[in-house]
Amino acid sequence: MASLVIESFDAMKEFVGKEFGSSDWLMVSQERIDQFAEATEDRQWIHVDPQRAKNESPFGSTIAHGFLTLSLISCLLKQAMEVRCAARLTVNYGVNRVRFLSPVRSGSRIRGRFTLLSFRELPDAYEAVVACSVEGEGGHKPCCVAEWIVRFYK
Repeated sequence: MASLVIESFDAMKEFVGKEFGSSDWLMVSQERIDQFAEATEDRQWIHVDPQRAKNESPFGSTIAHGFLTLSLISCLLKQAMEVRCAARLTVNYGVNRVRFLSPVRSGSRIRGRFTLLSFRELPDAYEAVVACSVEGEGGHKPCCVAEWIVRFYK
């Protein structure tokens, strides 16, 4: 269950500039990495060959695709906050300033931290821009940072 529940768009405005909180820890297993590799046809050995990665990779193990880590932001945000506002449709409108700053090793855990950067009303929707930081357990810097744009259509 989300640690924060937002009941209205007016209430959402109050969180601009504030952190929503963080998600639970999520395990990034080799199975998840392999499934993502199959779905995207990105089967580079650094993701799918544990023995070769152990021997040849500077990370000592396979690592998750950056885009896998980015795609998990949606799941992580749902754990941190729930929006119960009446919207006809909610869509992922895009992402700004994505960076993959450190690897997500197979078998490690990640969590998301989220801050509402802006919230505005458009003629047919509300638009939220959320700063997302995905942390690796025990890491010194984030694995992924991005600004995610979400639109809530009226």
